[in-house]
Amino acid sequence: MTTHAALAIEATALEKSFGSTRAVAGIDLAVPQGVIYGVLGPNGAGKTTVIRMLATLIPPDGGTARVLGHDIRTEGDAVRGLVSLTGQLASVDEDLTGRENLVLLGRLLGLSRPAARSRADELLDAFGIAEAAGRLVKHYSGGMRRRLDIAASIVVTPQVMFLDEPTTGLDPRSRNQVWEIARALVAGGTTILLCTQYLEEADQLASGIAVIDRGRVIAEGTPGQLKASVGAGALHVRLLDPARRTEAAGVLASVVGAVEPAPDPAALTVSCSDAARAAVGVAELARSGIGIAEFSLDQPSLDEVFLALTGHMTEESDATLEEQAS
Repeated sequence: MTTHAALAIEATALEKSFGSTRAVAGIDLAVPQGVIYGVLGPNGAGKTTVIRMLATLIPPDGGTARVLGHDIRTEGDAVRGLVSLTGQLASVDEDLTGRENLVLLGRLLGLSRPAARSRADELLDAFGIAEAAGRLVKHYSGGMRRRLDIAASIVVTPQVMFLDEPTTGLDPRSRNQVWEIARALVAGGTTILLCTQYLEEADQLASGIAVIDRGRVIAEGTPGQLKASVGAGALHVRLLDPARRTEAAGVLASVVGAVEPAPDPAALTVSCSDAARAAVGVAELARSGIGIAEFSLDQPSLDEVFLALTGHMTEESDATLEEQAS
């Protein structure tokens, strides 16, 4: 069995420029089948351009890529038959109803009229928009449009799905609904490549993450590995009696590490990535008769990972670069 059989997506030294701007500068990706894999980066990092190349919407300038074993340059038709793309903007027709959109797509994809209607009703019910099925999409909320857009992408269930910023502009409830849809798709065997700038989204969904910046992969690993790569977590302790803070700091310093200053007179924070050592520190405080109101052990957040790796905030999006170059 070749390595291609084990990977849903395999890219090597993928490159793309728009005019004088190099949007993607030699990206390598290896995405296993049946997972959600996150591509994380600020606006302008090259995320959308990578997805558009892998989906065969634009040709790469250099490098190679295969999707489910098919070369994106020479086997574009085969790739397009296996994948779907949900971009940052809804692709459904606002002047049709939700049901009409799905039936139309089903017919275009080769389903008979009865099969298209049946599939549309199945998806409308599964995505919680059956009650609005007869309403024009222009009157849908943002969350309903996004759910309909994803439903449209799986009228015929794809083997690989590209999700590009799927929850941009959604309220927390709608965002959580989209997350549940993504998890359900993967449980059914679909592989998802998720491009996002939302750290919580990648942390919640992705089993592996590639952090890209200025068109290059600058870090790769599981969320836990990426967090561990930028520094230790922290043990936070809040005492019942602030007057014993100095004594408590001495106890923690002897078994965990140096205590960091905190404005709260009852609080103590110690850098610590070892849960066992943190537990010893808490136990030692209790053994010393120092009352604890609460304690927690936190890993670095993906926000901290992101800022540590990129060192800057968002820039102009690569989608905008494409528009300027066209």
